[in-house]
Amino acid sequence: MIGRLARVLIAIVSVAAAAGPASAFEKVSFPSRDAGDLVGWLARPAGAGPFPVVVGLHGCAGLYRRSGEVNIRESDWSERLNRAGYAVLLVDSFGPRGIKALCNDRERALTPAGRARDAFAAIDWLEKQDFAARQPIALIGWSNGGSTALRVAGVPEAKRLRHVIAFYPGCRIILKRGWQAQTDTAIFQGLADDWTPAAPCEELAHGGGARFVGFPGAYHDFDHPSLKLRERKAAYSQRPDGMVTIGSDPKARAAAIDAVMAILKRP
Repeated sequence: MIGRLARVLIAIVSVAAAAGPASAFEKVSFPSRDAGDLVGWLARPAGAGPFPVVVGLHGCAGLYRRSGEVNIRESDWSERLNRAGYAVLLVDSFGPRGIKALCNDRERALTPAGRARDAFAAIDWLEKQDFAARQPIALIGWSNGGSTALRVAGVPEAKRLRHVIAFYPGCRIILKRGWQAQTDTAIFQGLADDWTPAAPCEELAHGGGARFVGFPGAYHDFDHPSLKLRERKAAYSQRPDGMVTIGSDPKARAAAIDAVMAILKRP
């Protein structure tokens, strides 16, 4: 009896392993708008599709953990979006250019304006894929990727996107340039953020036709599922000591997840 039960359990585990998780990533490549190819990591829901698609843009630390796996924040969002029926394409802007991270660099080899071309290159590729639904794509960016998302949202070509969502972007530079959202745009910011402060983003949203959602007491990376609150050195800190505060905020994270899902459901 025990041997039979063991065989049944082994069979179940084998089937589950073969099926894989809904958010297992597939590496893809597609032409950039500069030179060479870009790398992306694609996660699709179970089934044949076609699926609505969300493009994700990583922050200044890059897309990967030290182990080489996709960052926990982006993996968690991808799995969550897969369960809701969305395919996710995470664009690696750094790896193909030989960049590891930019968080401590004031003079950056790649700017958010430059990364905006990567977002449109991803859209170019997605519009040719059978698994992608023939409907406008959504874009989510975090930190430096959030700043990139705002650059995308501010140009006429942004009309190719249905929604743009920027998590804790830097807004001071584009605030001076008369930015206007060209498609549905939302900014999510921790009101205690001492790296990319909330006030310029709130002013940008109010003047530029976007929605601003602020979370009291929340810091940078508040939507991360498991990042302990800590300080780190970083370029563009708002503090005299050059340090910034990062870490999860469960209450703000839960509210942001609900808000993002509600935005994506809107036609």
